[in-house]
Amino acid sequence: MSVYKHEYRAYSGRVTPLWTRVVVLARYGFAEVWSSKITVGLFTLSMLPVIVFLIGIYLANNPVARLIIMRGNPQVLTIDAAYFLKVLESQSWLALMLSAWIAPRLVTFDLADNALPILLSHPISRVGYVLGKFIALFASLSLVTWIPCLLLFAYQGYSSSQPWAVANIPLAGGIMAGAVIWITLLCILGLALSSWVKWRVVATGLIFAAVFVPAGVGGIVSAILRTRWGFLLNLPVIMSELWQRLLGAPEVRWPDQYIPNAAIAGVLILICVVSVAMLNARIRAREVVRG
Repeated sequence: MSVYKHEYRAYSGRVTPLWTRVVVLARYGFAEVWSSKITVGLFTLSMLPVIVFLIGIYLANNPVARLIIMRGNPQVLTIDAAYFLKVLESQSWLALMLSAWIAPRLVTFDLADNALPILLSHPISRVGYVLGKFIALFASLSLVTWIPCLLLFAYQGYSSSQPWAVANIPLAGGIMAGAVIWITLLCILGLALSSWVKWRVVATGLIFAAVFVPAGVGGIVSAILRTRWGFLLNLPVIMSELWQRLLGAPEVRWPDQYIPNAAIAGVLILICVVSVAMLNARIRAREVVRG
């Protein structure tokens, strides 16, 4: 039969739900990320502090170890909010290193190969595309942040001779909230910066620069003007303050350096809003080339 005699109709069969389309992107993005040996190596490196902290919890709860190593002095190694603050901080900054490597792999390859028009021509929106990449990155960073932190919390509750876990439920909630806020920020910021650069190495450096360059500027502003508001440009300081308050750890700064919670929340929200605006401007089904 000739082609012109065929009658073409719109597809009227079963349509897959929207959420499954996002999951497909997330699944392939996750597989792409973990197909790299560098990703596996960075993950292994990120687990080394967890082993050290695990040994610390074991020694703190073992009577023989306390007698031999700590000479019966429980103050040498105390498992409290300050201890888990160190755990969260170490894993969070290792997550930054992992994010700087993973985020560009999720986006820059699509940009470099001009694959966005092809992907967005399928029944998936720009929001679904970004959400799929976000889920893949969020799941990867969760493996080195709140999951090992909560496993250490559970091990401390199991090892302690006292009903420790029940009495420290707010601490577990603070760990979870602090880690989720941080990796959410890393995911949005990493994807936004990676979407504007087609070279993966440059995107990795740009992510580190976005975190530490403003921190240096903020330190200079605070030192010269003798004001605490320069710390609002210092993302490491802001996150350390936030984690400390969420976990209920002792204050380490002078009262005149106190940063209000509203100011911290405002800076984090501003970073997310600017990152979303960058993604909205960059993730398009077509690319305009100016000659």
